[in-house]
Amino acid sequence: MAYAIEGRLLEACSCGGPCPCWVGEDPDGGSCEGMLGYHYDRGKINDIDVSGLTLALLAHIPGNILKGNWKVVAYVDSKATPEQKDAILNSHFGKLGGPLADLAGLVGEVLAIYDVPIDFNVREGKGTIRVGEVVSAEMQPYTDAQGRPTKMVDTIFSTIPGSPAYVGKALDYKANIPEHNMVWEMHGRNAVLGDFRIEG
Repeated sequence: MAYAIEGRLLEACSCGGPCPCWVGEDPDGGSCEGMLGYHYDRGKINDIDVSGLTLALLAHIPGNILKGNWKVVAYVDSKATPEQKDAILNSHFGKLGGPLADLAGLVGEVLAIYDVPIDFNVREGKGTIRVGEVVSAEMQPYTDAQGRPTKMVDTIFSTIPGSPAYVGKALDYKANIPEHNMVWEMHGRNAVLGDFRIEG
């Protein structure tokens, strides 16, 4: 086994909620500007401990998510050692196989990779992420009448294969990366939160 990771996902994008991509529909407006934040609470990749680290991906998705051709900018937690950074990137960009390779197959181009401080914070189902000085988002889940997060399961697409996801709303979602044509500020758009355990 190349990797076994557990942690939490924060995802925000330009679509209205709930996310059409997870059920195989085209993104609102024809394309999607998305952010994925994976925080590893515990886990190893090729026997390298990555516990406590975070990977953030900014993606321009030009059409239906299942057709791929994503353009991605990757941000690796600046606390990561060179070995940890390589392990994280190798797993998420498909070099180690397994479920993460299936997801990586949708990436058409990695525009850049940066090392930045990443602040990942989740409390009582609400989450915030700050990626250096370039990306930030605040999100919260929808809930049922008892206050439990609304779940998506058995969807055709997932950024956390094998785990349920919590449908939510991004109260604020900002990116300022002009060198890669990723500049936006959005409010009240789609968000997805989740706990994951991925092995491959």
